[in-house]
Amino acid sequence: MDLTNKVVVVTGGSAGLGEQICYQAAKRGAIVVTCARRIQLIGQVKEKCMELSGKEAYAFQLDISDPDSVDSVLGKIAEEVGSVDVLVNNAGYGLFQDFFEFDYEAARKMFEVNVLGMIYFTQQIALDMVSRKKGHIFNVASMAGKMATAKSTIYSATKFAVLGFSNALRLELKPAGVYVTTINPGPIDTEFFDKADPSGSYLASLGNIVLEPEKLAKAIVKRMGEPTREINRPRVMEAASRMYILFPHIGDWLAGSIFNKK
Repeated sequence: MDLTNKVVVVTGGSAGLGEQICYQAAKRGAIVVTCARRIQLIGQVKEKCMELSGKEAYAFQLDISDPDSVDSVLGKIAEEVGSVDVLVNNAGYGLFQDFFEFDYEAARKMFEVNVLGMIYFTQQIALDMVSRKKGHIFNVASMAGKMATAKSTIYSATKFAVLGFSNALRLELKPAGVYVTTINPGPIDTEFFDKADPSGSYLASLGNIVLEPEKLAKAIVKRMGEPTREINRPRVMEAASRMYILFPHIGDWLAGSIFNKK
């Protein structure tokens, strides 16, 4: 897709992968709309996008878990920006804890952010895309949604849900010419792990399989407008996830040994 003057909306666009997706889209001439809770940070992302694209950019404060906030932002996008050409559902977070230590409210909140909020935000945008018979939706899931590991019970459950939702939505929207792509990254060197693993030991134990957000963002933006089912990184974890499906006992061994670093 030629992204010149195309409207690209990114949730969770204040930092990390979402921020880098905004910049890569702006470099290709897109009109970027960054949405996140931290208004000061998305304001900075907006300003940089305008510098990179030479075009208008937008920043809307969004709490994806709050339906009223979602309605408000969707209204602002429709009124101030226009129809969305590309939606990147990147907002989400994780907590790595033993299941028996997990608080129910924390689990509920994670589902509201990672799954339910994403679904609600997507619905109205998808309806408009279908009416125009064009558009592309990217949902950021995780390798944890393909191959669950210990201490990621709730996080993996949310990402399995994102995968299931995306796979069904892809089939529903295909006849209308709207693409749905699932992004399944392994660990990315971002502030995600400040909350997921405050000790810092998980990232430190992974070595060179840790992804760089800028590099992954380039791969995602490159696929905008192309009918792509999934983007899986790193390759070694993609191979392991396939092994997990084809040979589940070997997959359990991989998930419980080589990839069990939490």
